[in-house]
Amino acid sequence: MTEDLDQNYARAKYHSPQTWGTRPALILIDFAKAYFDESQPLFGGEGCRTALENAKRLVPAARAAGIPVVFTEVRYTPGGADGGAFFAKVPALSCFEAGRDSQKLADGLSVEDGDILITKQYPSAFFATSLDATLRWLKVDTLLLTGVTTSGCVRATCIDSISYGFVTVVVSDAVGDRAVGPHEANLFDMSAKYADLCTSEEAIAYFANANHQKT
Repeated sequence: MTEDLDQNYARAKYHSPQTWGTRPALILIDFAKAYFDESQPLFGGEGCRTALENAKRLVPAARAAGIPVVFTEVRYTPGGADGGAFFAKVPALSCFEAGRDSQKLADGLSVEDGDILITKQYPSAFFATSLDATLRWLKVDTLLLTGVTTSGCVRATCIDSISYGFVTVVVSDAVGDRAVGPHEANLFDMSAKYADLCTSEEAIAYFANANHQKT
């Protein structure tokens, strides 16, 4: 390569901003206790804790603005037969077997009346779930993604989100990972190709100003 990386990305017009829509939804991806309990193999440390604290600020702002709030959870039958090759590849996914405390939603978050809960077995919130159909029924055009982990289920959901035609925004301080390197690398790559990035403060301001009247 005869040009530096910044020049290469600029020439390709990566990181081009999108026009955000007027009917957003807030997606909270897999904020399970497994990522916040030091005794669990999926414990995510400070990066995941920061994401949770910022997500907890976004939820009431979205609800107050009448914006759909969608939680996702991973849940398997005991033994993980419904997790297929993914469950076999990552033994730590046993944390999400039904009935385990580690599978439950993290402290400080709760699914309330009017919210939506999507149960999944694979990384993307769209794969083999009703999420796309639900969002289209609600006439949603823009998704703001939060959750854990940045390099895993957030990234998988991000790619499927834009593939399904949604304007996709990743709330950069409300997604987290167990290591800074994968977190930052995946934010960079999602910004380049699939999504805009915003802060939780910017997301709250967007919620307040979005024209989200039901039709």
